[in-house]
Amino acid sequence: MGRRYFGTDGIRGRVGEAPIAAEFVLKLGWAVGRVLAGEKAPGGRKVLIGKDTRISGYMFESALQAGLSAAGVDILLLGPMPTPAIAYLTRTLRAQAGIVISASHNPYYDNGIKFFSADGCKLPDALEEAIEAELDEPMVTVDSAALGKAERVVDAAGRYIEFCKSTIPSTLTLRGLKIVVDCANGATYHVAPDVFTELGADVIKIGVQPNGLNINKDCGATATQALQKTVLEHHADLGVALDGDGDRVIMVDNKGEVVDGDELLFIVARSRFQQGHLGGGVVGTLMTNFGLELAFKGLGIDFERVAVGDRYIMERLKEKGWLLGGESSGHIICLDRTTTGDGIVSALQVLATLIQSGCTLHELRQGMSKFPQRMINVPLNNGFDFRKSDAVTEALKAAESALGSEGRVLLRESGTEPLIRVMVEGSDAQLVKRLAAGIAEVISGQQTVA
Repeated sequence: MGRRYFGTDGIRGRVGEAPIAAEFVLKLGWAVGRVLAGEKAPGGRKVLIGKDTRISGYMFESALQAGLSAAGVDILLLGPMPTPAIAYLTRTLRAQAGIVISASHNPYYDNGIKFFSADGCKLPDALEEAIEAELDEPMVTVDSAALGKAERVVDAAGRYIEFCKSTIPSTLTLRGLKIVVDCANGATYHVAPDVFTELGADVIKIGVQPNGLNINKDCGATATQALQKTVLEHHADLGVALDGDGDRVIMVDNKGEVVDGDELLFIVARSRFQQGHLGGGVVGTLMTNFGLELAFKGLGIDFERVAVGDRYIMERLKEKGWLLGGESSGHIICLDRTTTGDGIVSALQVLATLIQSGCTLHELRQGMSKFPQRMINVPLNNGFDFRKSDAVTEALKAAESALGSEGRVLLRESGTEPLIRVMVEGSDAQLVKRLAAGIAEVISGQQTVA
């Protein structure tokens, strides 16, 4: 069946506009409860709800809670918690599902709802389809005696902190490292600094004063300037930037240079390969820098690309029986550590490599040479399909011809925002920049004409 609401990462949009409105989220909670009511649950039916720090989280938390209760499902409230923490706690608390209220790296005025199954993975397609079907039915409340009850999990943060620490050997310590941690004024603000501090690091924390409106604003994994500046000012060994919901990580080395997801993936994969426990190959996406592919080829590591999105990375990893994959944006999946992308856990894998090798982060990144890459986000007007535009097709062909065998062009619609992403990659930085700007200009012009 065609999906009306679920995208590749749950349901997302602007707050107050369908479907991200209180009345829909109330019905969504009820629909989820109705679907779970039909599932076998020996220990009783219960659902976890966690959120990031957006002001709209209060509203949607209450709406989901009411809908689930009306369907007869109990609720465990986690409050502000990273998305991967909710996946972990759903599994360890034996809940039937976990619900995350977050729009990840988007601004505060966006929000979204995404789900984890009982095993801490994304919901199967069949369950998402069943929820959509239930949304067409009239909302009916169960008998008062069968209403779901809600309680707050008071030790959620402590449980997750201990889990994160357990993902690196107990013999390793971060003592002697000065680390700047940028929590993007998001869901990790009360968790991430404690993880690194308890492991022995001297931690300088920024982006830890959320007010409901400043999540991801000029901070975090999508805006590293504040982190770079702080690392240099404090002569820190490195910096860790998380995004608003904590599933992405970007790092900064001691020279203030950004180390992106491709480079972090390389560092972790090479270390595991050298130690003999990589567990197969590595999965990247269409956006993965060509330099990473070449670096893996030089090491003899198998590498495959999939469509952009952690869902597709996860599918390929499971299909191949591999353990490691990730995106340039810093969404890294270590299936031998956890069931989903986790910014804190991924950062710890890099730090473990750093400690074991005795190298700095700047030194560890040197084994991979990135190709110049230019990404431009072009606002997408409703109804415009760049694939059907002759002008865009001609601009694309001209760019590919100019790049030859030493580059590539990728156009794709964002799965989370109304944007067309224009990516050009090649050996000549100036040519890459010029071609990307030209294609973006053509797309903008065609939308104006349309």
